[in-house]
Amino acid sequence: MAEQISRNQARVQTIQHALESNEIWQLRELLGELHPSEIADILESLPSSVRDELWVHIDSTIEGDVLSNSNAAVRLTLVENMDPSQLADAASSLDSDDAADFLQDLPGELVDEVLLSMDEQNRQRVAAVLTYPADTAGGLMNVDTVTVRSDVEVDVVLRYLRRLGEMPENLDQLFVVDRSNKFLGVLRLSKLVIAHADTTTAEIMSTDAAPIPAGTPVHEVAIVFEQRDLLSAPVVDDDGLLLGRITVDDVVDVIREESERLIMSAAGLDEEHDIFAPLLVTARQRALWLALNLATAFLAAWVIGLFEATIEQLVALAVLMPVVASMGGIAGSQTLTIVVRGLALGQIGSANERAVLRREVTVGLFNGCLWAVVVAAVAGTWFDDFRLGLVIGCAMVLNLLTAGFAGAAIPLILGRLKIDPALAGGVVLTTVTDVVGFFAFLGLASQFLV
Repeated sequence: MAEQISRNQARVQTIQHALESNEIWQLRELLGELHPSEIADILESLPSSVRDELWVHIDSTIEGDVLSNSNAAVRLTLVENMDPSQLADAASSLDSDDAADFLQDLPGELVDEVLLSMDEQNRQRVAAVLTYPADTAGGLMNVDTVTVRSDVEVDVVLRYLRRLGEMPENLDQLFVVDRSNKFLGVLRLSKLVIAHADTTTAEIMSTDAAPIPAGTPVHEVAIVFEQRDLLSAPVVDDDGLLLGRITVDDVVDVIREESERLIMSAAGLDEEHDIFAPLLVTARQRALWLALNLATAFLAAWVIGLFEATIEQLVALAVLMPVVASMGGIAGSQTLTIVVRGLALGQIGSANERAVLRREVTVGLFNGCLWAVVVAAVAGTWFDDFRLGLVIGCAMVLNLLTAGFAGAAIPLILGRLKIDPALAGGVVLTTVTDVVGFFAFLGLASQFLV
């Protein structure tokens, strides 16, 4: 990974130098050696002005692949200066699923213009995918499939494949359908090539390969591929008619995008963030999240203010307050991460959420008691006050118990409210553990120490 990052940075430096020195032939030679996805990574690593300068030197035959591999924010900056016919040419070079993803990120009026600029065949292919939401199996599928009938002999299938000339990418199996295009099963190429010529498709096809309904959410598709070790899978409509196929490369993209979404959502950012977006745009995107955090910080400060007199009489409280809040925040974050992951993978739901909640509360209680002893001993020795150690120990138990409960309950509640727990869970949890931690510690101190 480190080597890949270093290689990308070296390419960025080389390209910037070539542009500054106007060494166009060297630049185009370098671009010709790179995969479209590597060029997309380089574009995302360049300031917008340099990005636009580099774009004009990219071969038009790979523009679609480069745009498809770029994140949506960067892609929009690149297509601003392209007319609909250029965008149509770029989209036409892509598989139907990639072309649909590409078009879905464009402004609505531009999508219509691009579709009208396409030839009839490409328009129908892309339109079939655009019928479904992007986050479903239908929106992820590729309509380029190879189908055969169940009563056809192997020799006929092989001759048919030879006449096709070019196969769809990542083809590992053919789909068996009836005359109405209803899905019946799959014919794996590994079986096809070793079967006798007079064997019928029905004799060697597999009927245990369950198709994926077009409305299935993409995260569930990823789980199916992971659980069954699939390379490809058929997609069908509600009537069982074959619509297309999903391949493992598309699922890898889903997994990567979901991982990026979780990381960026934790900071309140869009996973399609452009690191070189205009300053005002970036500042505006982050302002709401900062405002929300500021509000929660003032709430915690207000709780501390309630015990201002207590803190003035015993300065040690101000020194030890961060310990209680920090331990609660870490414990809660651990639980929150586990539960959010379980929800995303379908491992946690209405069937077992109470068991998960009880378990995390028990873990919080256990860790609270364990670390309460440690913190109480350290604080009591440090300030030579046994009662202070006892108070912070009790506060630690209360806060870690609350952290275990809140870390499990918050994502479950947010999920029922249709709010992304990965986005909002961290802020709510931090507020709860800070407020409870400060209130428990200072409240106990005001009762027993002052």
